Amino acid sequence: MVGVWTIRSVNVEFPRFSPDDADALVELLTGEEWPFHASVQEETAIRRRIADGVYDDADNRTFWLVADGERAGLVRLQDLTDWTPMFDLRIRAAWRGRGLGTATLKWLTGYLFEQFPAFNRIEGNTRQDNLAMRAVFRRCGYVKESHYREAWPAPDGPVYDSVGYAILRRDWISGTTTLPDWDDEPTSVA
Repeated sequence: MVGVWTIRSVNVEFPRFSPDDADALVELLTGEEWPFHASVQEETAIRRRIADGVYDDADNRTFWLVADGERAGLVRLQDLTDWTPMFDLRIRAAWRGRGLGTATLKWLTGYLFEQFPAFNRIEGNTRQDNLAMRAVFRRCGYVKESHYREAWPAPDGPVYDSVGYAILRRDWISGTTTLPDWDDEPTSVA
């Protein structure tokens, strides 16, 4: 999974974040609008989280999304000591809509399943109105498993629905998609 990927004539790499990259991380998180993320990032809080190991420790690994030599975003892998890892993906506005989300999700799926043989599934969540990310999930073999009504508060006040997707290791290996059994409730109520 290491190396250079080419998507639409763009070379993409995923180097691991280092605490020496603190200034670049602060610039990325504070210098962009992140319309589908729940909180506004402040420099002091970011630096404290870097010092606390939140971006790189036993439970988290962060990787830059480098496109044609430019830091186009990042992906933070979370819950690595749990049974089901999750992730936070951020792509700079100038690079959105160019296939980097799909490339990154394919990369991180392979990375997690190859580096962590005990993982059976990977989860991700997004806001209901983030149609681009929802399409990326489906394109990469992830299946919608949950829909939480009014569960994602936005910094500017409204509360959105949260939608959860996941991929199973067996589906990743086989290239198939296994859908949840949505009709498993009994038809009569006792």
